Amino acid sequence: MGEAIAVISGKGGTGKTSFCAGVSVALAVSGRKILCIDCDVGLRNLDIPLGMSDVGALSFRDVCEGGYPLSRASVHPQFGNLSFLTAPMNCGAEEIDPAGFAEMIRAARQQFDYVLLDAPAGMDAGFRLASENADRCVLVTGSDPASIRDAGHTAETLELMGKHHVRLVVNRIRPKMVAAMALTVDDVMDQAGLPLLGIVPEDPNITFAAAFGKPLLSYKKRSGAATAFDRIARRIEGVPVRIPIRKFK
Repeated sequence: MGEAIAVISGKGGTGKTSFCAGVSVALAVSGRKILCIDCDVGLRNLDIPLGMSDVGALSFRDVCEGGYPLSRASVHPQFGNLSFLTAPMNCGAEEIDPAGFAEMIRAARQQFDYVLLDAPAGMDAGFRLASENADRCVLVTGSDPASIRDAGHTAETLELMGKHHVRLVVNRIRPKMVAAMALTVDDVMDQAGLPLLGIVPEDPNITFAAAFGKPLLSYKKRSGAATAFDRIARRIEGVPVRIPIRKFK
């Protein structure tokens, strides 16, 4: 039985979608069978950091309404064990049938090791659709004050929803900025009220990889973010990989 993991953020601009794509590819590289679902109805873009913008992807609405089987999910051209469902464009998140979506996720758990749900920023219907059907949640935040505050509010909402397996990722860390703010990762954890899953440095290679239509891990394997995604993927699988916090203080 696989697991569904919702990747969420309290606000836009945290790099949540790039993070979701990077960890998905890292898990696929490790040999796991992965399904990525873009849950950002009307504003889909997970296909870009996955390197699948030229692939005609099926929308998850087509599957959860019974029009197509889950086996028709688009397969990554480079990583054959990574499949993808995009978000529908011509509807609102509140129009998605919750029961149909839940049934699709139940079926996906039977066919994949991990199902990663890229939730929209904020806490609207798309956020709830993803988080309510997840076995665990990863909350992605930046190190700026607005992101940290929103992460704290989002964590409180998840707790009220009964979601207790939630972990924090501090993304797009710039050491000089953090030093100037006299802020540590411990401060971010305290304010968000969550245990830490990992930290990811700011990395221009993420933008370059997307511009060339390639996943980061196939474009620059030695880049800082790629290394962080690989470490976080192993932690998701239960491997006790050290978090190099001191490097980013």
